[in-house]
Amino acid sequence: MSVAFAFLHHLAAFVLLAALFLELVLVKGELTAWSARKILLYDRVYGIAAGVLLIAGSLRVAYFEKGAHYYFHNLAFLVKISLFVLVCLVSIYPTREFLSWRAALGQERVPVLDERRRRRISFMIHGELTGVALIMLCAALMAKGVGSFS
Repeated sequence: MSVAFAFLHHLAAFVLLAALFLELVLVKGELTAWSARKILLYDRVYGIAAGVLLIAGSLRVAYFEKGAHYYFHNLAFLVKISLFVLVCLVSIYPTREFLSWRAALGQERVPVLDERRRRRISFMIHGELTGVALIMLCAALMAKGVGSFS
């Protein structure tokens, strides 16, 4: 069972990363009804992957790996969890913007995205990608026992 949750945890992380990257590519391009729908789809996939990542990771910490005591006494883990929360908070603005497009898309219109909001969304997605990269660094440090304290 431990291997299944480890696999699910890693798969969700890679799906999350891919969805976020695809959002960035599409946001930087010309916004069309097709690309806006794809962005909404990838944002939904991103959210689902984040949920799976959180649930699978929590189950790994609590039941299938070294135990909660080990993880909560590891600085790399605490930074990793803090970064995860920060990335989730940063993702709220782009997600709200993308969800606001549903009305226009329902009427077969292209959503309006002015350059200022496009730059802000792009900046935030870059921040999310940076946060995910740092989370991966923390995971590697944790795997090698770096950051443990008692």
